[in-house]
Amino acid sequence: MPINKEALELRKKVTKNKPSFVRQESWRYVKLSTSWRKPKGIDNHQRKQKKGWPSLVKIGYGGPRVARWLHPSGYTDNLVYNLKDLEKLDPKIDGVRFAHGVGQKKRLEIIAKAKERNFKVFNARVSTSGSKS
Repeated sequence: MPINKEALELRKKVTKNKPSFVRQESWRYVKLSTSWRKPKGIDNHQRKQKKGWPSLVKIGYGGPRVARWLHPSGYTDNLVYNLKDLEKLDPKIDGVRFAHGVGQKKRLEIIAKAKERNFKVFNARVSTSGSKS
């Protein structure tokens, strides 16, 4: 059973009413991806919020405050660079994600300490061989 279950359910419920924000005219041109870009043209229909055009991103569409920064597992997502960062966290509510720059040697040390303290680790990816996988 995930922790913060109520917050995750609330976030799921609110997300159902949120429109999908798409880049203007991305449906018309293949070269434009659907990733959001704010329309800034002087006569732009989407910027003017004309009827029949997709919604603009606004602060009111944000998710519930209690569910912000939660991993889908219910734990908070915390970036860890070293063992000292791990000491500051609580295993009951905090999950661990290794920073990009953490190497294999330090990663193994942190994983051993995290298992000892029963942390939820999101990106363990430890390989037994010396090669990258």
